[in-house]
Amino acid sequence: MTEQLRLMAVHAHPDDESSKGAATMAKYVSEGVDVLVVTCTGGERGSILNPKLQGDAYIEKNIHEVRKKEMDEAREILGVQQEWLGFVDSGLPEGDPLPPLPEGCFALEDPEVAAGRLVAKIRAFRPQVITTYDENGGYPHPDHIMTHTISMIAFDGAADAERFPEDEFGPVWTPRKLYYNQGFNRPRTVALHEALLARGLESPYGEWLERWEEFERVERTLTTHVPCDEFYEIRDKALIAHATQIDPEGGWFRVPMDIQREVWPTEEYELAKSLVDTSLPESDLFAGIRDNA
Repeated sequence: MTEQLRLMAVHAHPDDESSKGAATMAKYVSEGVDVLVVTCTGGERGSILNPKLQGDAYIEKNIHEVRKKEMDEAREILGVQQEWLGFVDSGLPEGDPLPPLPEGCFALEDPEVAAGRLVAKIRAFRPQVITTYDENGGYPHPDHIMTHTISMIAFDGAADAERFPEDEFGPVWTPRKLYYNQGFNRPRTVALHEALLARGLESPYGEWLERWEEFERVERTLTTHVPCDEFYEIRDKALIAHATQIDPEGGWFRVPMDIQREVWPTEEYELAKSLVDTSLPESDLFAGIRDNA
């Protein structure tokens, strides 16, 4: 391997990088891979989900700055680089009917224009592999869906000098592979749920599985299982750094670490695009790239 390996993870909000693929990123960092997280929005409209911090006047007034500092801490824990795409959080609309999205938010941007910013990041960083969300966003938050949309445009557009001219977006670069994060998959959830019950422990996944049936979620194809259980503690520490979003005593952390490692020691991805030959299933996001560099 003579070419430096580089991984770009495109996420909608600060904290997404720590809840989706964080152990994978920490693993690759430990192997000398350059990892860049691109965060599309500042998370300005995110709710304060940690009950211990709800009602804090300073946080409510300065949520953008608070979430930026949380991102800085998580970035240091994971050992990754991180850059902002500079868009404004759209918020998660609630109600029936749903209210309109706020003017100027990320989800209402022209996808081609928004993708141009990501193209510039790709051309500057030159990743062989990019991870993002599937067409449903992982869950139907408008910013997650928009993240998918611009990632797909940018993956192809980074190599297209006519669509995105080099004098504006930088010299062309061709990423080799694009993956969808699929860490919240049904096989993993069922395996952990059943392992907890078999040991006489309470499972936080019962309601999750009921909602899975209720929403009739389509099963995704899990093409790639990356072994990364040695980095689960780093993942959790990075997630807890996003203190406004995560209750350290909440459901995220109710499965004992030894059970997680025994039952499900991998993080999952769905290979969406590949310009290199690879055999499925994979255990490495760089499969087909390491040998062909």
